[in-house]
Amino acid sequence: MTTRTRFGVNSAVLYAGLLSAVVMVTGCTEKSGSTGEPTEQVTPTTAPPQPTGTNDKRLGEQAEAALDTVTIDDPEFVESGLESLADGIHTDSPLIRGKSYQLGVACAGQGKAKLSVQIEGEPVVRSFDCDGTAVHQRITKAPSRLRVDVDGEPGSSGMIAWRISETGT
Repeated sequence: MTTRTRFGVNSAVLYAGLLSAVVMVTGCTEKSGSTGEPTEQVTPTTAPPQPTGTNDKRLGEQAEAALDTVTIDDPEFVESGLESLADGIHTDSPLIRGKSYQLGVACAGQGKAKLSVQIEGEPVVRSFDCDGTAVHQRITKAPSRLRVDVDGEPGSSGMIAWRISETGT
């Protein structure tokens, strides 16, 4: 999980994508009476899984680019993050009670994601495509803490970027 705030960058690696390498150890043993001829080697029929780090990086960049209307240096910037869709977004962001904000979320990958946010005591739930485009939710009369959850729907994969910014009204 990567979360950025106006006051710095906090990073915690919650998703360390399982990159596994298949190591085959083959040894030759001699049986008594062996002719010394090499034995036939068996080649595995499945290839080891390909690393997803490069694809995750590309999808993360695509999701973040969809939200690049406010940068960390802008006074409107409050908080942002980038997560894998498998991990989802689960954050409780501190806001100034009564101000107006905009929450932007973009998912790049495959499938759909579901955004859930508590606004004025009512849950707002929206489903959106993981197609690299942003969805926005306006928050008027903000609470002092805003709970934001985004989870992938079954079979979905990719990266999610999110950003909270002040709207000034």
